[in-house]
Amino acid sequence: MQQEHQACINLCYECAAACDRCAGACLEEHDPAMMKACIRLTIQCAAVCRLTAQLMASGSDYLMQLCRLCTDICKACAQECAGHQYDHCQACAQACSRCAEVCLKRVA
Repeated sequence: MQQEHQACINLCYECAAACDRCAGACLEEHDPAMMKACIRLTIQCAAVCRLTAQLMASGSDYLMQLCRLCTDICKACAQECAGHQYDHCQACAQACSRCAEVCLKRVA
């Protein structure tokens, strides 16, 4: 089962790492309070992506529901981050979009 999902697992972990980098970098920006929504969403997205990868690797019976959630939160995070011109936000938006695309294929 894990090999069947390995590409998605990898993208989920890559997305989580990009979200972690973005949240950390947002905290270092000139006005972190302005980045509050971005920070909150990237932290939540990273957590969901890690959980999705973990349950995918273990063959969970709840994978479809979690893939739907992962798709939704990755899309929201991509949209939020795309609205900021910082390189870390743009990189996060791209990683989230890739992850959402792959997760969506799991539930379509």
